[in-house]
Amino acid sequence: MKQKEVFALVDCNSFYCSCERVFQPQYNKRPIIVLSNNDGCAVARTDEAKALGIEMGAPYFKIKDICKKNNVLVFSSNYTLYGDMSRRVMTLLSEFTPELEVYSIDEAFLSLKGFNRNLTDYGIEIKSTIKQQTGIPVSVGLASTKVLAKMANKMAKKGAFKSVGVLSLESESQIDELLGQFPVEDLWGIGRKSAEKLKSLNIRTARHLRDANELMIQKVLTIQGRRIVKELKGESCIDLQLSDPDKKQIISSRSFGRSVLSLHEIQESVANHISTAAEKLRRQNSLCKTLMVFIHTNRFKNTPQYYNSGIINLTTGTSITNKLIKSSFQILDSIYKEGFEYKKCGVMLADLYPQTHSQTDLFGLHDTTNEELQMEVLDKINLYHGKGTLKFAACGVNQFWKMLSEMKSPCYTTRWSDLLSIR
Repeated sequence: MKQKEVFALVDCNSFYCSCERVFQPQYNKRPIIVLSNNDGCAVARTDEAKALGIEMGAPYFKIKDICKKNNVLVFSSNYTLYGDMSRRVMTLLSEFTPELEVYSIDEAFLSLKGFNRNLTDYGIEIKSTIKQQTGIPVSVGLASTKVLAKMANKMAKKGAFKSVGVLSLESESQIDELLGQFPVEDLWGIGRKSAEKLKSLNIRTARHLRDANELMIQKVLTIQGRRIVKELKGESCIDLQLSDPDKKQIISSRSFGRSVLSLHEIQESVANHISTAAEKLRRQNSLCKTLMVFIHTNRFKNTPQYYNSGIINLTTGTSITNKLIKSSFQILDSIYKEGFEYKKCGVMLADLYPQTHSQTDLFGLHDTTNEELQMEVLDKINLYHGKGTLKFAACGVNQFWKMLSEMKSPCYTTRWSDLLSIR
């Protein structure tokens, strides 16, 4: 007899804010928000901050007075800390199942197929273990499909069906009740435009969608929409992704912390983006044949505007950082214009293919062993000692153009000087 699928969706609550609270527990009841790059918008909020009316994505300059008036703690993004805490959570989750899909920095799907355990009890065990060993609070949703597990997780956060952060959807009546009160626009896989299409057909809840004609939904939302309908019916058809698929393109970009005028500073920034993108490229054992660089001014300022981009098609694919930096500077020379206040630049590596499929240039030098060895040493040193420990001179030293992070917390878990000291 075929065993029934069981999925658990574990989601860290207000993850970035929770990471800050782990090392500063005196703020457990204080409203907290974490800002995006350059301290631009709110990208994480505690329940206390949400209760004040602070919305996701709200520009900081618009909510600054609310934060000051209500004693809201504001942090700049500390991705080094969040990435390390995520790794710790995912490592613990892997001890609960042999099949784990890391869906995002703060979410993971677990397959519990064949587990002879009470699902709610197991979910509570997962929740308490993560809290005890990392300090991060999580919610757990359990169901027979990934879409239902995602719904269960969302309702567990709200305490639906008397849950305390863990909700297992097992009875048909419970599932039917949940589907009837769940807005279709909140479903996993249903975007804003898709929700508008469904509402025009008077499909407003998850129950409406479940009971709709599958072929009609497929015409409106493609085959992916039909899969969601099947999942709502309890038929699992979205499998776990147990390994990350190779990226088809790699983009690295970021706004400057201040307006930049000189070509030299833009070159430094582009060199840093190339270094980041090339490292990701080598990590998936790929080469790129197309390189794009773009620059633009601040469209929100009442100053002359300029945007441009350039592309180079490389004769042979490469993942060598210095080669890509050299090519990116050639593009910059052709698109940069003096007299503008630049706000952002970035790079994109495209036409990626496996390193094992490398084709050489008939008239070029074929021995790249030394260059590849240099890149391997570079990556290993930076992995062991921290990002940016070893870099090319083109990346600069002072980097006055770097993004604003005026309220950034220490890197408690990844830097010796930032370790907490116990008195």
